[in-house]
Amino acid sequence: MSFGKAKRAWINLKSKEVSMEHLDEKYTRKWGGMRGLALPIMLKEIEKDTDPLGPLNLLIVAAGLLNGLGFHGTCRYGIYAKSPLTGGFGGSDAGGYFGPALRAQGVDALVFKERAEKPVYIWIEDGKVEIKDATDLWGLETGPALEKLREKHGKVTAILIGPAGENQVRFACVINDLHHVNGRTGMGAVMGSKNIKAIVAPYPKAIPPKDPVLHQEMIKVFSNWKDDPLSFGLHVHGTAGGVTRLNQDGILPTMNFQQGTFEGASSIDGKLMTETLLKERLGCFACAVRCKRVVGGGKYDTDPNYGGPEYETMAALGSLCGVDDLDAVTKGHELCNRFGLDTISAGMTIAWLMECVEKGIMTKDEAIVSGFGDAQGMLKLLEKIARREGIGDLLAEGSKRASAKVGKGSEKFLMTVKGQELPMHEPRGKKGVAIGYALSPTGADHMQFAHDPLFASPDSRPMKDIMALGILEPLPVTYLGPEKIRAITYLWYFWAAFNHLGCCYFVFSPRSYFPIHRLHSLVEAATGWNITLWELMKMGERGLNAARLFNLKMGLTSGDDVIPERLHTPLPDGAFKGSTIGKDEFKDAVALCYSMMGWDGQGIPKREKLVELGLEEFI
Repeated sequence: MSFGKAKRAWINLKSKEVSMEHLDEKYTRKWGGMRGLALPIMLKEIEKDTDPLGPLNLLIVAAGLLNGLGFHGTCRYGIYAKSPLTGGFGGSDAGGYFGPALRAQGVDALVFKERAEKPVYIWIEDGKVEIKDATDLWGLETGPALEKLREKHGKVTAILIGPAGENQVRFACVINDLHHVNGRTGMGAVMGSKNIKAIVAPYPKAIPPKDPVLHQEMIKVFSNWKDDPLSFGLHVHGTAGGVTRLNQDGILPTMNFQQGTFEGASSIDGKLMTETLLKERLGCFACAVRCKRVVGGGKYDTDPNYGGPEYETMAALGSLCGVDDLDAVTKGHELCNRFGLDTISAGMTIAWLMECVEKGIMTKDEAIVSGFGDAQGMLKLLEKIARREGIGDLLAEGSKRASAKVGKGSEKFLMTVKGQELPMHEPRGKKGVAIGYALSPTGADHMQFAHDPLFASPDSRPMKDIMALGILEPLPVTYLGPEKIRAITYLWYFWAAFNHLGCCYFVFSPRSYFPIHRLHSLVEAATGWNITLWELMKMGERGLNAARLFNLKMGLTSGDDVIPERLHTPLPDGAFKGSTIGKDEFKDAVALCYSMMGWDGQGIPKREKLVELGLEEFI
């Protein structure tokens, strides 16, 4: 096994045929892993009229180029398909152990076609892919299913779906070892539509780098990470430590983004969770940061086997729904991991429902929730959604489809982009995030590029590191002029490269400690390539343009590059009270970003841009 070549397995679930495709170094150097192993075949094989939950959709699981390297934060892998939530490019990545395990067994990507006649799981070992019967696993929650798989195969890592995926909830997710989650765009629903319960492989071992001396040098570069508060804070309190800080800044999404501050924020903060419910800190393959929480106990007797909530979950099931009960939020996290639900879309859809109740569009009896602050109702709804029972069947379609059925002005409360619910970051207090939400190929997505506060202070470590990209001056968080759009574009290319390499934002700059200007050296250590940061950024740009082409093929247009109407109204409270995203301001920013990307006025990549990126076959 090495990092320079790749092997892609094609699995026809209907005929049970498995074939192997060997990809040479020229391919992997151009495309990398993850998105790069998925997008070229998605563009060729998925059509506009392909039903995302039908047998003709592809489901692709792909390791990152650096998966298996004995280095912090190089474990992320991706799952891709046409999204049942947005109808466009569906993609969700996660950390943990599965990506390195896939590569350690000599397979870089799995491409699933058609649909199995009965439930199956996939076993990968020694370069072979086997389809096995999963009748005894179907219907189980993720915990019991994983336990049965380990009884059969011993020490394994597995990605699997719960009842939500089996019932094709449009925002069902895929769970890795109960703790790590491919959360967004409904990949669990696609997996369920194909009757795949799980994909399993032996636990991974590290793959030797091509240049061990340079590899050791890179390990030393990251060795002082604990000295950086942004990095070490992730170890101490996890991402959930951001609740109080964002509340102080007035940009904690509250009551379905109606407010930016939450009176009960301190009751659902990561520091309190550390002091009261934390059982253990876990992490991902070969990573010392160990940002994952394991929590348990409390009045709902939360099960620690399902890990613990990230910031997104704390806000989505907490402040967003007006819930200030930490025990209820951690229990909600457990339920979502048991059932296989994306906590962001679940929380947002429930918050939309709560506002419908508060505004008199639906009754409490119809909704099974009394409005904002109803923790018990929130917990009941999570199971209803996963099992598509009662009101849960409506909510399982996602808030946009649910609103279309309910009508009565409920669309005014929608907080979606391209049909996907917003993550827990308030763009009116960091306006570059609004561009990320609008132009993300997967719909609203907070993981497209560095958020504005990271390059707002001239003396911060992130700002100094970003200078390697030619971003030389700090920019105010609420500024959306040309200099901000240039910074956004450069950072988009850079962060997009992570979606090919398999790198974690919580290890690499600007969010964490490993410097931007050494990323190419880490890739060189693994592959032996004489590669540059410029080439890696071109890889990221290539993926972004390929994803744009896929969305255009699926029928999405520049008219989908918008943000919810609520974000065009002023924040009513907090440090950014009165801040808004003007419609003309936003329109001008999107148009300028199109131009900087080499796209025309309709957001279509120009021929010369596609030729430059080596994408002429898709013109």
